[in-house]
Amino acid sequence: MGKEKIHINIVVIGHVDSGKSTTTGHLIYKCGGIDKRTIEKFEKEAQEMGKGSFKYAWVLDKLKAERERGITIDIALWKFETAKYYVTIIDAPGHRDFIKNMITGTSQSRFEEIKKEVSSYIKKIGYNPAAVAFVPISGWHGDNMLEHSEKMNWFKGWNVDRKEGKAEGRCLIEALDAILPPSRPTEKPLRLPLQSVEMHHEALQEAVPGDNVGFNVKNVSVKELRRGYVAGDSKNNPPKGAQDFLAQVIVLNHPGQISNGYTPVLDCHTAHIACKFAEIKEKCDRRTGKTTEENPKSIKSGDAAIVNLVPSKPMCVESFQEFPPLGRFAVRDMRQTVAVGVIKVRKEHHVMKKIVSVIPKDASTGKVTKAAEKAQKKK
Repeated sequence: MGKEKIHINIVVIGHVDSGKSTTTGHLIYKCGGIDKRTIEKFEKEAQEMGKGSFKYAWVLDKLKAERERGITIDIALWKFETAKYYVTIIDAPGHRDFIKNMITGTSQSRFEEIKKEVSSYIKKIGYNPAAVAFVPISGWHGDNMLEHSEKMNWFKGWNVDRKEGKAEGRCLIEALDAILPPSRPTEKPLRLPLQSVEMHHEALQEAVPGDNVGFNVKNVSVKELRRGYVAGDSKNNPPKGAQDFLAQVIVLNHPGQISNGYTPVLDCHTAHIACKFAEIKEKCDRRTGKTTEENPKSIKSGDAAIVNLVPSKPMCVESFQEFPPLGRFAVRDMRQTVAVGVIKVRKEHHVMKKIVSVIPKDASTGKVTKAAEKAQKKK
């Protein structure tokens, strides 16, 4: 019997109408995740509505609508197989402010322009562009998805160079198989962020780190559970709420200055909580980590800093070194990601009960964002 394939999650990102759903739906279809009859049904419905180009997008969009109505769906439609992996698609709603429009054609010059732009962006947030595969594809026609397209003879293939070794190929499916699965720290105490609270029944023999699962909880009222809570083993280093934590923050795109008291929203694992920049302790070199300025009055786009952050209520987080998925976060303001960060040290708040907000009504030294006020009002 062959070795069981590893399960990985991938997310498709991009602005609204850039072709995310079309690309994903077409890829699922090509990899056998949905049958031809269903695609033909979607195509007929789309043409009747004057939206013939939507047939692949509806592979996902129809499922979204069904899920919202509470209808049981075949979860396999969200998955597909490559030669190496079982792949689960994680949906990321598009936003016009996320990245610039990247779909204007498949010309070589446009591809090189996009590659340069995205390389600059991912380098800014700490990734090495040399370790990223760039593949030009057509989400609608399927070019370069499973095999090299003759329509793009100018594209000689992608290659990546990383410490684990080099890889190369000519199409998207090969790039997916070249993904290196993250380490799965099964030896560490359990950490399981809650994403939603609902009724769900489906048998599963085993779940490993990286899987998206549901399970029934006994002797706990629904009123006591909230998105962003984290489950764990009460007898083995259980998760605890943090009253504040020290983090390294990189400002990506903020139109002004960020100073002490600034209160945006932090998205960390499944938590969405207002969080105050209580004290900007130092500016630092984002590559070496060396201090460049002590106690700066403010930070701006392009700066990296060590900041003491105080959530509006106990927030279950961990140091990035110990539990990476619970130790990285995005800072949201003005409906966009303005900064990213990793947690270095946290201070525990042992009792996970509702506490009085730590956000001052008059934050004279910084701005309390509307999103933070909204998140703070949620019980």
